Amino acid sequence: MFYRILNILIFCLLTIGCSKKEKVSIIEEKDFELQMISAFREGYKEFQEGDSLYAAKKFNEAELLYPQSEWAPKAALMAAYVYYAQDYYYDAEFELNRFIKTYPNDKNISYAHFLLAICYYEKIVDEKKDLAPLLKAQNKFNFIVKEYPNSDFALDAKYKLDLIQDYLAQKEMYIAYHYIKKKKWIAAINRYKTVIEKYEKTIFVEEALHRLVELHYKIGLVAESKKYASILGYNYDSSLWYEKSYKIFNTQYKSQLDIKKEKKSVFKKFMKIFN
Repeated sequence: MFYRILNILIFCLLTIGCSKKEKVSIIEEKDFELQMISAFREGYKEFQEGDSLYAAKKFNEAELLYPQSEWAPKAALMAAYVYYAQDYYYDAEFELNRFIKTYPNDKNISYAHFLLAICYYEKIVDEKKDLAPLLKAQNKFNFIVKEYPNSDFALDAKYKLDLIQDYLAQKEMYIAYHYIKKKKWIAAINRYKTVIEKYEKTIFVEEALHRLVELHYKIGLVAESKKYASILGYNYDSSLWYEKSYKIFNTQYKSQLDIKKEKKSVFKKFMKIFN
């Protein structure tokens, strides 16, 4: 009988002990959550006041204080955005790549990919010299269009991809121009061909076609020159570049602009009579 009572007492003590531990755990958990909310709010306040580095630090602190909370990924994303907003692109990229790896199923994952693409895009300083940020941005925008076609970011990603095409075409035009200066005609021709084959929707196609007319004519390939002139005429018959190409084969041709210049010159000579 004594042992039975003793066992009951031990069981009661253990139950009470477990209950106390559970309560302590809940209290500690709530305390961490309050600290996390406090750190998040402080980070947001500092961001509004312009202290971005301290704000990012507080957002990181909020995430670490309560990593299992639904606010943790929000804090991580805010840290990345704070860096981006102040042009700390490398820090923003680090935070975003970490976010994508840590929270792959978060509801804001598409935004994280988009912001990462924007970071790459914003680092395009001189596309003529450094293609790395431009190509990274292109890859990431293509990823967004493919993986999140119905998201709010897909449309903007498509627009940015069109601009990137312009940048890439511009680089080809820039290189071709330098080949022309060095009289490397074939190398220049190949660059202009790249523009019309790979970047046919850009604003540089008309000029590239004209340059192909010009260069082929220059090296004696008249048939090839006429071929590109025909393409230019068929697609852009009212453009100034077509007029320039037309003049290569018709040296006596005068555009309306040339006629106006001649009239202006005659008028100036006429006015001099009375001076």
